[in-house]
Amino acid sequence: MTTDRQIRITEVALRDGLQGHATLIPTEQKLELLSLLLAAGLSNLEATSFVSPKAVPQLADAEELISRARGLAGVRLSALAPNARGVERAIASGVHEVAVVLSATDTMNRKNVGMSLHQATVASEDVIRRAASHHVPSRAYISVAFECPFEGTVRPEVVVLLARQMLEAGATELVIADTIGAAGPAQVQELCGLLTESIPSDRIGLHLHDTRGLGLANAWAGISAGIRRFDSSAGGLGGCPFAPGAAGNLATEDLVLMAESGGYTTGVNLPALYDAVQFASQITGRELGGRSMSWAKTRRNAALVGSS
Repeated sequence: MTTDRQIRITEVALRDGLQGHATLIPTEQKLELLSLLLAAGLSNLEATSFVSPKAVPQLADAEELISRARGLAGVRLSALAPNARGVERAIASGVHEVAVVLSATDTMNRKNVGMSLHQATVASEDVIRRAASHHVPSRAYISVAFECPFEGTVRPEVVVLLARQMLEAGATELVIADTIGAAGPAQVQELCGLLTESIPSDRIGLHLHDTRGLGLANAWAGISAGIRRFDSSAGGLGGCPFAPGAAGNLATEDLVLMAESGGYTTGVNLPALYDAVQFASQITGRELGGRSMSWAKTRRNAALVGSS
């Protein structure tokens, strides 16, 4: 079991959080949110996706966003690249890292990318190798790793096999995604235990959704199993538009509060993060915030009253 006490967060509000939002968010506002997240200590940002603008209009400004953000001090920008065209666009824009999404079931791949599981595996391997040829590292998501909205429960050994294939292709990090928030702590511990039998724990991350209110419990199960890399989204913003039942992501502020309450470090400044969440609420027109948000507002109001 690792003794590492540092939790490494990849903030996904800009990509997973905004990709399904109905109203287009201007690039300037995305850059302002990115800057607020960076100021809060979130330096690893999954900022966009190089997909067809027709498929995901919200991310049509991928090139502009990356080219304008990449020069910010301390930032590490990741972007999804689903195919050869996408990875070439991403690298030309100056991303620091690319990501691929491989679903663990045949039906989900057909719904998400119009390919069979075998075809999607080959395409993901190709993206990873193309990125490596440009000396760009890659993250490989194994989506619907616990349950698929179309095929039901996913066998853990299938996820382990796909994860190994992505590593063999050259992926630098694996991200196990509970895409529809169907997992419980026992399933998370079981799968993480199987993965870490043959894969170093520092190369495995978890991407959790809070559909059933178990996101934090699942994150703690992952931490207990030795996982130190997590995706999360400021305010809990987002959810896969191609997966029925995929509610919001695990809120970054909740993950940070839980981890640090448990004796781990994140490098995230919570008051600054709450400011970023409030800005995200403004630009999306949605009331955002994890389970800790009302507590944070109460504490902030009390502090303001005490200083007046």
